[in-house]
Amino acid sequence: MPPTTVLSLRLPADRAESLKRLARRFDRSTAETAARLLDEGLRREDFALIEFRDSPVGRQAYVEGTRVAVWQVVNLVRGYGEDIQKTAKHLTWPVSKVRAALNYAAAFPEETQSAIDDGKAYDFTRLSRLVPALERIEVPPDVIQGK
Repeated sequence: MPPTTVLSLRLPADRAESLKRLARRFDRSTAETAARLLDEGLRREDFALIEFRDSPVGRQAYVEGTRVAVWQVVNLVRGYGEDIQKTAKHLTWPVSKVRAALNYAAAFPEETQSAIDDGKAYDFTRLSRLVPALERIEVPPDVIQGK
């Protein structure tokens, strides 16, 4: 764990109550919740097109305006042999969105790799328990290869 610094801050009473409610929801202390929110806010400032959301497997970095987590983009880029253009075309995104995910992943490689490893642990059956609306779509290999 990196070194830490203790800071104090003043919040309006209504914001402090919101923070306490959120801390209870996350089953964390108010200080832990405030630190997490501050960290995520600073990361959003430092990395374009990145936001944070709760997911079935925990809090994760996502590409803004999409349903795709950063780790999923990294996995897809690897699948396309590191070809960012092909990945962007696959996702029907501008290349800048793929690069945004890769920039974040490069800054937080352990977090990203952990999420990739966690993702591998979830097969369809396990995921469908977490996401009841999940559907499996089988795509023939010749369609994937563009034949």
